Amino acid sequence: MGQRRDFLKKSIAAGAIGMVTPSLMGFDSLESVPSLKPKRLRKGDTVGLIAPGFAITPEILDSASQVLRNLGLVPVHTHRILNKTGYFSNTDTERATDLNEMFANPDIDAILCARGGYGCTRILPLIDFDQIKLLPKILLGFSDVTALLNGIHQKTGLIGFHGPVGSTIDDPFSLKWVEKTLFEPTAPLTLDNAEFEIPENEKELPEAYTPYTVTGGQATGKLVGGSLTLINAMIGTPYEIDFTNAIVLLEDVGEAPYRIDRMLTQLLQTPSFHKAAGIALGIFNDCDKKPNSDGFSLKEVIRDRLGPMGIPVAYGLSFGHIKHNQTLPIGIQARLDANTGLITLLEKAVL
Repeated sequence: MGQRRDFLKKSIAAGAIGMVTPSLMGFDSLESVPSLKPKRLRKGDTVGLIAPGFAITPEILDSASQVLRNLGLVPVHTHRILNKTGYFSNTDTERATDLNEMFANPDIDAILCARGGYGCTRILPLIDFDQIKLLPKILLGFSDVTALLNGIHQKTGLIGFHGPVGSTIDDPFSLKWVEKTLFEPTAPLTLDNAEFEIPENEKELPEAYTPYTVTGGQATGKLVGGSLTLINAMIGTPYEIDFTNAIVLLEDVGEAPYRIDRMLTQLLQTPSFHKAAGIALGIFNDCDKKPNSDGFSLKEVIRDRLGPMGIPVAYGLSFGHIKHNQTLPIGIQARLDANTGLITLLEKAVL
């Protein structure tokens, strides 16, 4: 409790509590912004936990806090994190305030989203982007956090990190890439893919976990993307992603093939998706359901929609709504080898 009171006092001193500064910047999201790298993590650093979407349980908070302590870090959070407003962890204003406070507080070194879940797109207009540029720091998460990582990068240039959230970070493979990417960065750095275990009562891995090449070759570009659903949710907004010359990360969960088809088709009709350099597809967990016996499979949809683009495309990399997650820096230069299904980070993502 003492630690939390000290944290709140420092937040007040930073002028952050209760203040949300809207930063509606107009439809200029496709204009490039210089990259802004946060500082690396070191033992003893303080990590702020936030819940920018769905509500979390005390068990999730306790587990995430313990993992951070095991890494030699100091977890903190505000009094709001365990609140509940409908299916959200709090109101839009209070969730945005938590995020803004963490960026405004000079004693916070990094920010970990405790979980994903819908709600991140609702707080984008309430984010203080100017403050983020003043005190850039690591922001880590995936799923709906895709909106925060890419929206903030579009507006500020801040490198964000598509990786585990607090509810999934307690996994050796995921922690390995958190440490390699955020604590001890090297470049170039090739990210290996996990070996997934065959589920009980199954003779082989589900097809969604089987890697394959759609179109071979290598491509170099800036990493962008994450959850396909969230990428599509930002189309036509001030936070729409610019895919020009980018390596696009795509994954999703629980979507039937026809819905994946619909989202990929929408992407193909945007101004910049056809200008992408390459596409890295993670694991589309639980997405191979057919509406009827005549439906297309997930693999058929992916080949049909992305194959004609004529750029390197690989499926089955270790990111998505799965147990084992790489940490992928949104906004840095990387190389995709679609023949091997490997991404190589060409520069350090942190200072």
